[in-house]
Amino acid sequence: MGEIVRYKRDVWGEEVILGVSWDLLWVIAVAVLVLLAAHAIIMAALANKKMDKPSAEGRRVLRHETIDRAFHWLMAASILVLIATGVAPIIGLRIAWLNIHWISGCLLTFIVLFHIVRSMFWQDFKSMILGPGDFGEPFDSAKKPGKYSFEQKGMHWAVTVVVLAVVVTGVLMFLQIDSPFWDRTNSMAEDQLGLVFLLHGLSTLALIALVATHIYFAVRPEKLFYTRSMISGWISEDEMAANHDPSRWSPKEAD
Repeated sequence: MGEIVRYKRDVWGEEVILGVSWDLLWVIAVAVLVLLAAHAIIMAALANKKMDKPSAEGRRVLRHETIDRAFHWLMAASILVLIATGVAPIIGLRIAWLNIHWISGCLLTFIVLFHIVRSMFWQDFKSMILGPGDFGEPFDSAKKPGKYSFEQKGMHWAVTVVVLAVVVTGVLMFLQIDSPFWDRTNSMAEDQLGLVFLLHGLSTLALIALVATHIYFAVRPEKLFYTRSMISGWISEDEMAANHDPSRWSPKEAD
């Protein structure tokens, strides 16, 4: 598997952290592919035991406002560009990636700050909080969630922690390079910069795993209505009744 951390000698001859070992990229890729393939096989084997799929016809209820759908897709685009430009030189693709990378990073930072403010003052922040009762959902099919399921809340908080780590370490790294806003400073000591590179690399690997997992579940047949709602904004009343507890989530009718 190789080492997790790469080291180098600084100008004083002392060993300092250089960053994460990118051998882990292939480990993460294989592990995620194996786990998701195993899940797909298990779900296919259990498919004949599932209930009829709820209908998309009839009355529609609003799941996502237009501004939140725009936020989701802008964030998705910026993350995918960041991953692509960050991984390209590691796998040997020679592209002018640095400017694209930091511009996408600035966009992601702005989007994250915007979402934090919006979620605290204009959205129902409590609907995304994981409570003790949520942990029983995966083991009790009769227990339905409010607006967000245990899995959706878990994914949200995992992505939140990882993206914040990517953003904070990315900003610290950005401050060290030439940009249209400032000249290169080299203000951070080598050992500190190495630690930032390590945390940025580890959070990037975690983000790759989370993005792959999110995409996989977004295209699963039984979850496609959620993906549709992130495009169109609505789910049907039948889909809501089959997957949610109306006493815990009472959305308004979609236009």
